[in-house]
Parts: sequence; C-alpha cells; structure tokens
Amino acid sequence: MQYEIKQQDKFKYIEKGQGEPLVLLHGLFGALSNFKDLIEHFSQNYKVVVPMLPLFELDIFHTTVGGLEKFVHKFIEARDYKNIHLLGNSLGGHVALVHILKHPERIKTLTLTGSSGLFENGMGDSYPKRGDKEYIRKKTELTFYDPAMATEELVNEVFEITNNRLKVIKIISLAKSAIRNNLGEELSQVKQPTCLIWGNNDTITPPFVAKEFNRLIPNSELHFIDKCGHAPMMEVPGEFNVILDQFLAKHAEPAATLA
Repeated sequence: MQYEIKQQDKFKYIEKGQGEPLVLLHGLFGALSNFKDLIEHFSQNYKVVVPMLPLFELDIFHTTVGGLEKFVHKFIEARDYKNIHLLGNSLGGHVALVHILKHPERIKTLTLTGSSGLFENGMGDSYPKRGDKEYIRKKTELTFYDPAMATEELVNEVFEITNNRLKVIKIISLAKSAIRNNLGEELSQVKQPTCLIWGNNDTITPPFVAKEFNRLIPNSELHFIDKCGHAPMMEVPGEFNVILDQFLAKHAEPAATLA
C-alpha cells in the first residue's frame, strides 16, 4: 500500500481519513509498513496521521527522546490538530509520553504498545554490527513472536540503516537517551485515558513493563495479546484493532456520517 507523503515546511507526514486525529508515532526502526493495517482500518472513522520522525536528520545533540518530542510538538502546532488520540510504539510510545507530560492540552487519549520509558532490552545492549546481515536478521526476528514476520524486505531496511556509520551513531544516541530518560516518577501526572496493548511474548519491553505502566498511569487499562511480540499492530493487527476500536469508541466523538 503506497501512501501520499505530504509536506508542510520541514514536516513530512501521511494523513488519511476524516474525524478526530489519530496520530501514530513509530519506533527506532519504524517505517510506514508498521502501521499499514492500522491506517487502513482507522481511516474509515478518524483522521489517521503518521509524522515521519527525523531519527537521522537531527543534529547529534538533539538526537534524543526530548529532541523528537520537540519535533512532534511543533508538528502538532503547525497542523493545529485538536482532540488528538496519540499512539506510540516502542520509542514512539516514549516520545508520546514525554509529549503528553509537557503538552497535555491537545491530547484526548493515549495508547502505548511495547513502549520504552521504564525499561527495554534494545539495540543498545549490544551495538549494531555493521556488515553482519545474519546478526541483523536475528535481532529483527527478536521483535516478533513469529520470526517469519522478519521478512527479507524488513531485514534489508534495518540492514541498510545499520550499515550507515552516522545512522548507527544516532541509533545508539537515541537508545541511550531512552534508557536515561526513565519516566517512572512522572507517570502519575498522565491524566488522559490510556490504553496499553502489549504482546505477551515481548522480549524487548517484557510484560512486567506493561504491568508497571498500568500501575503508574492512573486512568489506564491493560490488554495482553498472546503469541505476540514487540509490535502487536504489525504481528496481530486484527486483535490489536479490535482492542483499540473499543477503547477509542469510549472516548471519541462519533464520526460524521455522510448523507
């Protein structure tokens, strides 16, 4: 599925559908393909927005969780979105959390899936090996419960990133920033309804992380999906979409129906 990538000033993004904005933030090795099923399903009732996070475009001093949050904030302001349903996977969840803590006023709900912010086993535990495709394949497979989800196309995407010295430096910078930026003490300040959707077999942000988020975020609900790893919206999109649909239905304005 090819999407038209729109541009406004320095921001590149996808926007599909009408209704309240559902803004999706991808992770460290994220791509549009991560959200394909989610975009198709939810653009029937929401304005689904995917900003391209500048993981490799920021200068090294701003290649941090905080630097990405500033970018997201400026993007939301530039597009003047309101009543936002904000969703983040992995590092994108961490960025979403920092954003909602700093700028809660435009955010209506929060959804986290495999989010960092408390604890994660990331690439940071063993730095990406350049030129070793089998190592990259094994690392990519660990993202999923079913290793077959690590398609050749996906492995090639990650391999291309890790073969670029500057990109590797920035990946390490982001991974270290995520580990340093622990939000445990601040999570009680999140007031928005929060949906936690987690793979029961996530080895990067294991189930105990989801339970801790659930304990620390006051108005949160937790859903586990069996036989599922770190990216539920990719691996089990049907189950993921049902959970998210039910959560959003409780908190969203009904979409305008066409006469």
